[in-house]
Amino acid sequence: MKNFSEMGVRIPEILLPENLDVESWAVVACDQYTQDREYWKNVEKAAADKPSTLNIILPEVYLNDQDKPERIEKIRRTMKEYLDGGVFGAAEKEFVYVERKTAYGRVRHGLVCAIDLETYEWKPFSKALIRATEATIVERIPPRMEIRRGAPLELPHIMLLVNDPEHSLVEGTGERVKSGKPLYSGNMMQNSGSISGWAVKAESDVEYVRGALEKLAAANTAEDGSVFLFAVGDGNHSLATAKAVWDEYKKEHPEAGDDCDCSVRYALVEIVNIYDSGLTFEPIHRVLFNVDSEALIAALAEKLGGTTKDLNSADELEKAVKDSCADFGFAYLKGGKQVYTLLSTKITDLAVSQLQPALDEFLKNVSDNVCNENGKIAKPEIDYIHGAAEIFRLGAMENATGVLLPPVAKDSFFATINGRGPLPRKSFSMGEADEKRFYLECRRLFK
Repeated sequence: MKNFSEMGVRIPEILLPENLDVESWAVVACDQYTQDREYWKNVEKAAADKPSTLNIILPEVYLNDQDKPERIEKIRRTMKEYLDGGVFGAAEKEFVYVERKTAYGRVRHGLVCAIDLETYEWKPFSKALIRATEATIVERIPPRMEIRRGAPLELPHIMLLVNDPEHSLVEGTGERVKSGKPLYSGNMMQNSGSISGWAVKAESDVEYVRGALEKLAAANTAEDGSVFLFAVGDGNHSLATAKAVWDEYKKEHPEAGDDCDCSVRYALVEIVNIYDSGLTFEPIHRVLFNVDSEALIAALAEKLGGTTKDLNSADELEKAVKDSCADFGFAYLKGGKQVYTLLSTKITDLAVSQLQPALDEFLKNVSDNVCNENGKIAKPEIDYIHGAAEIFRLGAMENATGVLLPPVAKDSFFATINGRGPLPRKSFSMGEADEKRFYLECRRLFK
C-alpha cells in the first residue's frame, strides 16, 4: 500500500479555538468582496471583540492600502497572541471531515488535510500530482508572500478537487465518522449557512482514507505514468504563494536537504469531490473600469464573431446568459440610464478561454483614458467578480462596465486540464461568493 507521502498528502496537526464560536470565528476567504468594503465592515461588527480569523488574515479589499505593512504586522502579533494566550486548544493530528450547508440550501462535503508542496506545480502542462486549473498571475504572488513569510499560523481557503465519481474519498469518509460528536458545529456570519466538522483520527478511518486515495491515484494515472490526483479549485494564488515561500525557504536553508519535513513544506487545504452534489461551478465575471463601454462591446463582438442586442432588465440579461454557453452580458450606464446588452457568439469551447484574451488585447490597445467623476485621468482596469448581483451593482457606477459570463460545465474537467493545461485566469468559481470556504481550522507554520 502506498504511503500518504507518495500521494502528496499529510495528516495535519489541527488547531481550533478552545471555546469555538463559529459565527464570530469563521470568516470568508480573503479574496472575496474585493470591491465591497461595506461587507468587510459588517464582518468587523459580526466578529466584535471576540477571537476571530478576521484578525489573522488580510482581506484583499485592503491589499493596496497604504497601511498594508501595519496590517500585516498586526496580524503577526495577533497570531502570536492567539497561540500564547490560550485561544487555541492542543493541536490534534487528524484530518477533518466537513459538511457545509450554504444559504442556497446546498450541502458541500470536504476533507481537510495537508498537502506536500513538492507534489504541486502551477506552471502550464505540469505532470505533478496536484495541478493548477487556471493561469497563475505571477505578479499576484509577491504581495501574498509578504503575508505568509514568517507567519506563525496558516489558515486555508484553498480547495482541491478530486476526480471521484464513486464518492469514495470525501463522502465515504464522512459516512464513517459522522456518528461521532463533531469537533465544531454552528451558523456562519452574514447569513452564509452553517458548518460542522468531525475528526478523522481513528486508525481504521485513517487507513480507509489511505485506501481511497490509493485507488483514486491508480484510476487517474496516465499512459506516461503521471498521476493527476488533485486540481486546484479555489485559492490558486494562495497555493502558488505557499509554493513560492517553500522554494524560498529551501534556498535560504540548503542544509535542510530534500528530505526536509518542516511545516513550511506543507499547506492546509480542503479536498472536495468534483461530483459532489452540493458543488456548483459558477463563472467568475469581469468588471472593467474607465473604458468606453460601447467601444469595448464592439471590439469584443468583432473579435469573437458575435452579435449584440439590448435587453430590458438585469433579470432578462442574467437569464439569457445563464441559458447559454457562449453568450455574454454587459451592464453599464449611458446618459445616466442603465443599459443591458447581450453579446451572442458561436464559441464552442469554454467561453472564457476566448473572452479573456480578447479583453487583454482590448485593454492593451486602449489609448484614450476616461476621466473619472473628479475630472482626473483614470487608468483602465479590470477586476474579477463573484456573483451577478455584484456585477449589476458595479455596472450602475460611472465608468464601470460589468461583464456577465455563461455557466461552466464540470463534465470532463480533469481531462480538459490534463489535455490543454490551465484555463485562463479566474475562469470559474466553486459556488457563489458567500459559499466560498471560510477560515476555520488552523495549523502552525513558522515557529
